[in-house]
Amino acid sequence: MTTTIYGIKNCDTMKKALSWLDENDIEYNVHDYKKSDADADILKKAITAHGWDNVINRCGTTWRKLPDEIKNAMNENKAIEIALENPSIIKRPLLVHKSHIELGFSPDAYQAIFKDTA
Repeated sequence: MTTTIYGIKNCDTMKKALSWLDENDIEYNVHDYKKSDADADILKKAITAHGWDNVINRCGTTWRKLPDEIKNAMNENKAIEIALENPSIIKRPLLVHKSHIELGFSPDAYQAIFKDTA
């Protein structure tokens, strides 16, 4: 099974996650939102697993720039639509390993995910 990490390669948190994967000899693919669009199926799975309010980065400038009427009406379907239009609003990194979807980066969380390979 392939591990894929979704995000923006020059993001500091992405860099930390990629370094951890490299240091632990984990093979992975990078899906860079600056080069490829967001993946609707992965977004749906992430939102199902974690909720739209966790998948959407509500602390970033992309969220703050959204009109209040859009923010106030946000739901799962709207979150997918907004994220597909502007992938920089998705919390980074979003890591998919087997059936597990992890949001953000934590060395302890990654260690648990890859306990059989790291």
